[in-house]
Amino acid sequence: MTSPSSVLVVGASAGGLAVAEALRREGFAGRISLLGAERHLPYDRPPLSKKVLSGAWKPEQAQLRPESALAKLDVEFVLGDPAIRLDVAAREVATASGRSLRADVVVLATGLEVRRLPGQEAWAGVHVLRTVDDALALRADLLEGPQVVVAGDGVLGTEIAATARGMGLDVTLVGPQSAPLASQLGLQVGGYLARFHEEQGVKLRLGIGVQELCGAEGRVTGVRLANGEVLPADVVVVAIGSRPAMGWLAGSGLALGDGIVCDSRCQAAAGIYAVGDVAWWHHEGLGTGVRLENRTNAVEQAMAVAANILGKDRPYTPVPYFWTDQYDAKIQVHGFIPADAEVAIVEGDPALRQFVALYGSRGKATGVLGWNMVKQTRQHRQHVVDGTAWEAVRALAVPQ
Repeated sequence: MTSPSSVLVVGASAGGLAVAEALRREGFAGRISLLGAERHLPYDRPPLSKKVLSGAWKPEQAQLRPESALAKLDVEFVLGDPAIRLDVAAREVATASGRSLRADVVVLATGLEVRRLPGQEAWAGVHVLRTVDDALALRADLLEGPQVVVAGDGVLGTEIAATARGMGLDVTLVGPQSAPLASQLGLQVGGYLARFHEEQGVKLRLGIGVQELCGAEGRVTGVRLANGEVLPADVVVVAIGSRPAMGWLAGSGLALGDGIVCDSRCQAAAGIYAVGDVAWWHHEGLGTGVRLENRTNAVEQAMAVAANILGKDRPYTPVPYFWTDQYDAKIQVHGFIPADAEVAIVEGDPALRQFVALYGSRGKATGVLGWNMVKQTRQHRQHVVDGTAWEAVRALAVPQ
């Protein structure tokens, strides 16, 4: 394909904005349009469950760039108008309002949509948290000082539980895993996190799912668990996961699976790319397909896509990274933590909540986790990059 003169980015969040910024840094002088389903200018999502929900930040503080910087970027923003259809051959996107937007290159950056419990819309006091408007609606309910049940033991659910507890509320965290974030951190560190939440006053109901919501007179009154137990609640937050926001692409001809299927250059079809949470691409370093749901990947992938749009032809082969802030804990993870991974504490002490753990599978280091040890975690990341032999990692383990 010849060098494009126009690029349309569908999705006006961190990944979408990062594509536009990277194109401009690379010298692209053509037309860039950014189409967003929400009415807001691009904002950062990680602070929603922490700073915005707690009230430490006003919503505008989550905006990714000031309006003056966005003006210099020379991008056409089309906001509050969801995409509803893509013509792959014409590289044309139809929107809910009836617009038709066309460009030489289309970048799909629509992110995620939340999963919901059946019938949850019937009850006031039941919330999800994906957008800034969601955060503000939830905060308004939390300020009434209610009993709160958080359904979901992943990153978002535990962050919301920590924020609500920090606001002095009665909080119960429910989830099907035996420890919070077990699938992301492993059972050992997930166990540390469980004890940490309990010490902060959060009540845990783990290893059991939600059967249904209970309510009266149009408002939620509790959560019935799969074992029949009913947890009283004035407010329920549903954080049971999400799925790639790609329903609007059904019938487009693109390959859709656990995300928009792309090659190693993040290209889904000629002139069509995907970035961020919605993109499932071939990771040449791992030899398999990968989809990552985190802020860091959205921005790094956006930079790779911008380079490939402009003819650089570079595979995208990152070392995955995510973090979560809960209470005074900053937990960072580089690489992968397979279900069968062994764990070695190589610095610090979990009892003091300041440590670094390396994870290994099939004879080599695959991931590193740091709990309030930012610099040291970054240093040990090299073991993941190098695939250090697990026997060598074991030799680094500190006595516990």
